[in-house]
Amino acid sequence: MGAGVMKKADSGARRRRGGKRHGVMAEINVTPMVDVMLVLLIIFMVAAPMMTVGVPLELPKTAARAVPTEQEEPLTISLQKDGTVSLMNSPVEETDLVGQLRAISAERASDKVYLRADGGIEYAHVVQVMGALNSGGFNNIVLVTDTGGPQLTGKAPGGN
Repeated sequence: MGAGVMKKADSGARRRRGGKRHGVMAEINVTPMVDVMLVLLIIFMVAAPMMTVGVPLELPKTAARAVPTEQEEPLTISLQKDGTVSLMNSPVEETDLVGQLRAISAERASDKVYLRADGGIEYAHVVQVMGALNSGGFNNIVLVTDTGGPQLTGKAPGGN
């Protein structure tokens, strides 16, 4: 019994085929997918600020948490400092507000409405609009504010 030298059987077969391997490639090329994702990210970054309601207001600041988003586009009422009432982006006469709200309430599944009021408006005017919202069929009123305002302690967040 002697020890012998064995040669690899398949090494010559590869050389005869030209050294190239003609099999199925099992790797995924992720470069096109990354390119598409970056383009979508840029589109959403540009489009996201445009989705907010366009009435400029100076909202009061509070320490409240953000309200979770909904499936339906939120109905927004805005009260500007000069007393103008806007339903979504279009100004509305206060006398026509209840009638328009009733028509909208009949078409919507949710009774939630977002009330955005400028911080310089009198509280009595805000309460009057809230009463009109209630008369129009919207009982779930969310008051929209900016974050970073004082807490119940009277101190600003992060202050001592």
